[in-house]
Amino acid sequence: MTFTKTTEQSSKYEHLDKMSVTELLTNINNEDQTVPMAVEKALPQIETLVTQIVAKMKLGGRLFYIGAGTSGRLGVVDASECPPTFGVPFDRVVGIIAGGDKAIRKAVENAEDNATQAWNDLQEFNINENDVVVGIAASGTTPYVIGGLKTCNENNIITGSISCNAASPISLTAQYPIDVVVGPEFVTGSSRMKAGTAQKLVLNMISTATMIQLGKVKGNKMVDMQLSNSKLVDRGIKMIMDEIPVTYEIASNLLNKHGSVRKAVENWNK
Repeated sequence: MTFTKTTEQSSKYEHLDKMSVTELLTNINNEDQTVPMAVEKALPQIETLVTQIVAKMKLGGRLFYIGAGTSGRLGVVDASECPPTFGVPFDRVVGIIAGGDKAIRKAVENAEDNATQAWNDLQEFNINENDVVVGIAASGTTPYVIGGLKTCNENNIITGSISCNAASPISLTAQYPIDVVVGPEFVTGSSRMKAGTAQKLVLNMISTATMIQLGKVKGNKMVDMQLSNSKLVDRGIKMIMDEIPVTYEIASNLLNKHGSVRKAVENWNK
């Protein structure tokens, strides 16, 4: 298959600077509606990668995301939300961005062009064969990500990828690639738009499906979530009330005593 970088092709829309606000918003929204359909086509690839991640994490392994720019930021966001949502340790799902944490807020010049740095960054976490590394790159050509995946392959570490171009270099490098082809962006080349949305949807799927498979959800409830603010405490109390026949006050006391929804439900009558 010939590699065509559709994320860089010219927008289907001309004269954006002449459009009204209504026209701009309507056309952006029309384009955004195509993203879930592109993700749907990639479901078999997503399933294959998630199956590999779950198997490794059940053995104590970790999930790493590596990326640059928008892709790297999305990986960091998904990883950072796993501990509060599912109660897992902060080192079970790790997001690494080219240029380090300072690149989350401000672009670091040429960071994505360093083909050896990702492996160096992974080494700081003592990366090993029990782990899975997923490279994220809308273009599918980011040297930082490709280099990291290549070295992981050489060290018997399972690799996956998320790209928005079919048959891209990153897809050919990863053992379990995911290609979500969303086509040209509304603003030509602005892959933070549809491509970024597609990557976020796929990351949601990967982390959520993995955590459910690991038993971090009971029914449809986040029973292991961290109770870090009053809103979440209230949600936890109501979860307990949904599961066992107690009042709000008793549920609150159980939550305070046991520290999690899961433990409160499991031990309420002991």
